[in-house]
Amino acid sequence: MDRRQFLRGAAVLGCSAAAHPLLNTMTFAALPSDNRLVVIILRGAMDGLDVFQPYGDPMLRQLRRQLSGGPQQGATDLDGFYALHPRLAPLLPLWRAGELGFAQAVSTPYRDKRSHFDGQDMLEAGTGNDVPIDRRVGGWLNRMLQVLPGATAETAYSVGVEQMTILAGRAAHLSWAPRAALSLSPQAQRLLDHVYHADPLFRDAAREAVEIGAETPGMGRMTGPTGDAQALGAFAASRLNGASRIAAFSLGGFDSHAAQANVLGRALDRLSAAILALHQGLGDNWGRTLVLAMTEFGRTVRENGSGGTDHGTGGALLMAGGALRGGRAFGDWPGLDEGQLYAGRDLMPTRDIRAYAGWAMRGLFGIEARAIEDSIFPGLDLGPDPRILA
Repeated sequence: MDRRQFLRGAAVLGCSAAAHPLLNTMTFAALPSDNRLVVIILRGAMDGLDVFQPYGDPMLRQLRRQLSGGPQQGATDLDGFYALHPRLAPLLPLWRAGELGFAQAVSTPYRDKRSHFDGQDMLEAGTGNDVPIDRRVGGWLNRMLQVLPGATAETAYSVGVEQMTILAGRAAHLSWAPRAALSLSPQAQRLLDHVYHADPLFRDAAREAVEIGAETPGMGRMTGPTGDAQALGAFAASRLNGASRIAAFSLGGFDSHAAQANVLGRALDRLSAAILALHQGLGDNWGRTLVLAMTEFGRTVRENGSGGTDHGTGGALLMAGGALRGGRAFGDWPGLDEGQLYAGRDLMPTRDIRAYAGWAMRGLFGIEARAIEDSIFPGLDLGPDPRILA
């Protein structure tokens, strides 16, 4: 093999490693702490009223005839007011153990325009309406790394066509996708080292890619309808058991304008699988882990004529982990009467979702409130501590 042939092969290898078979990006960063934070971005605007059903509010039954029927339609009663969507039943043991909880009626500052892309950009950027969408640069997890003394951010395994804005910024990070198979013979490894030895960027990146590939053999080959989500959770757990302390990845499929029962059901199967894979993979470290599953906005309180719901405002935040003081609902319930809705159609937000993330990073990593309000979430008023941590 001559140099040209090898470089062509290496390019193919690089493309293979950079392939994004799950259409997910996973990003990690290391911190000088034993606590772990996992952020899952749920793309498509998850219907929080269907996931964490406030069936104790009589207006829900009037506004929704087919969806969110509470225990009478198979959901599991949790506290006499809220019920859990039946497709999240695998997570019930976590709820009973105090390791699963929800904050209802939350949102980012995003209002009225109802664009998934803009909503996700604001969610990951963590900024307010005072910053124009086209001027939002970097994500709030990256800014958190920048204010942590001693944070090394030494991991950064990135594979895929989509980079998560939430960890974009000046702090170093890498990304990886679990199905990116990278197996080299000793001879190919030596050849790769030889070709890249004079280029620190490619040399170090190739070496780390080979190392992480060797540490996670077969992890990306999980099959079945939830195989990709399981792989994401398992891979994240494997890295969090090492030097990494933060992981962020995304799950899609939550946009449910029609046939919501099927669409949302499949998406929740994957969310449940990812969380259970984290729970299983983290072992004892689960007790020091908090998972925040966040979506760009909620959906309309009225179901539409296609058995679905449309883009709304207030939504729900799902939290899990042994570090959570769970088994309960957080936040204030605004009600579903006509005068209690946002714009006459949406769940009224009662708290900024960024406040929950801010209090989580303060509790997990000891970050000062001023840094959270000034630098990580500029302009945010953290407000009272919701005491989500155990």
